Amino acid sequence: MGRRELSIAVVGSGFSGIALAVGLKKAGFTDLTIFERGDGPGGVWRDNTYPGAACDAPSHLYSYSFAPKPDWTRRFAEQPEILAYLRHCAERFSLLPHCRFGSEVTEAVFDGAARRWRVRTARGEEREFDLLVAACGQLGNPAVPSLPGLDSFTGTVFHSARWDHDHDLTGEKVVVVGNGASAIQFVPLIAPDVADLTVFQIEPNWISRKPDRVYPRLRQRLNRRLPLVQKASRLGIFLWFELLLNPALTAPAGRRLLSAHIRALCLFALRSVKNPALRRALTPDYEPGCKRILTSSEYYDTLNRPDVRVVTRPITEVAPDGVRTADGVHHPADTIIWATGFRSQDFVAPMRVVGSDGVELNTAWKDGARAYLGMAVAGFPNFFLMYGPNTNVGSGSIVHMLESQAAYIVQAAELLAGGAGSLEVRDDVLDAHDAAVQRRLSTTVWNQGGCDSWYLDPTRRNTNNWPGYMTGYRRRTRRLDPSDYRLLP
Repeated sequence: MGRRELSIAVVGSGFSGIALAVGLKKAGFTDLTIFERGDGPGGVWRDNTYPGAACDAPSHLYSYSFAPKPDWTRRFAEQPEILAYLRHCAERFSLLPHCRFGSEVTEAVFDGAARRWRVRTARGEEREFDLLVAACGQLGNPAVPSLPGLDSFTGTVFHSARWDHDHDLTGEKVVVVGNGASAIQFVPLIAPDVADLTVFQIEPNWISRKPDRVYPRLRQRLNRRLPLVQKASRLGIFLWFELLLNPALTAPAGRRLLSAHIRALCLFALRSVKNPALRRALTPDYEPGCKRILTSSEYYDTLNRPDVRVVTRPITEVAPDGVRTADGVHHPADTIIWATGFRSQDFVAPMRVVGSDGVELNTAWKDGARAYLGMAVAGFPNFFLMYGPNTNVGSGSIVHMLESQAAYIVQAAELLAGGAGSLEVRDDVLDAHDAAVQRRLSTTVWNQGGCDSWYLDPTRRNTNNWPGYMTGYRRRTRRLDPSDYRLLP
């Protein structure tokens, strides 16, 4: 039987969507449409433009293996350089003609009779596709607290992921709600300009110094002329995460061996805070690694400034000119910046996905998001996710996982193009996989470390992290086994 032409829809043009689109084009698939709600490729690196936005994974690993960049300017790349890299990849691999920017997918419904997905956008467009892939990521929809009185605030309010660059913070009283990965990057940069800065700490984090440095031009030229140098650097970073840090998070023996070392590194960084009471407030009472360990060489020093305060009392309401905490204290503010992360459990939101029996994906996931290998969901034929449930890594680079997923989904496309009318993971295969993943997660630091994190849903089910090694995931996804699926001709 000859290969049929397959129409494929990819939702999202960040690291996930680009990796998949490159793989599909290399495999010969040309009827490809990439729906993107933004005005260009880049995903989370297009949207997050707050001051100091940068990656906490080294640049040589946080990039595609098939598109190395020899001239990274520093060990941990900043947002503009990462975004430029993604745009370069989209142009280099001729993906832009396939992209429909400013087209947010609002609904996708599977037509069982035609065995096709009917995709609708916010513009009112409607098209049908043989294969649908949600490459929306886990960190695309900002989480904003719902607080009494928020509508009464007369100042400026925005989320760090939607930074208001037209608003000048100079001389203002600024309240930052949150102290996670975003806050520790932008707080040191805005502190010198504002008149008064109050950081509301939701929960202390383990923070170590960031081993960042600028790459000299000599190193960049060496990478270009001898690609093996850059490959060796990438391999060394990969092995550091895979063989040292990963066991400290997932293996009980590794946790005991390395937890003390990680704690010592973080406590050494904390010594730069001069106020003993503040040091105590900034010291976590949970196990290192329970939440992703943060890195910054400036955050603690910034907290020593006389015009910067850390408040640990929860905010109970917003007043017209500030916020009020549980102890009744009023904290004046001209601007409130939410540094409260993302709705990480909303893997496809706000898109509505309806499967073969008229069941919506959110309904299928009422007891917690789950997918076979993080990609396939029973009841949703010809549908795959990238960066789906339980594919996040607590250490390392998500890009390695995304390349594994892209290669797997290309195999699914090959099956459909080769004669399969629909491809749907079997319920028993998904059940067995999910049970094994949750069983392995139950002994990890993410589940047992004693913290609240975005890895856990409200029932404390870990819906985000992969419980093993990146190499283990690569082995599991190297070959799509057709027996794991129900195939209809």
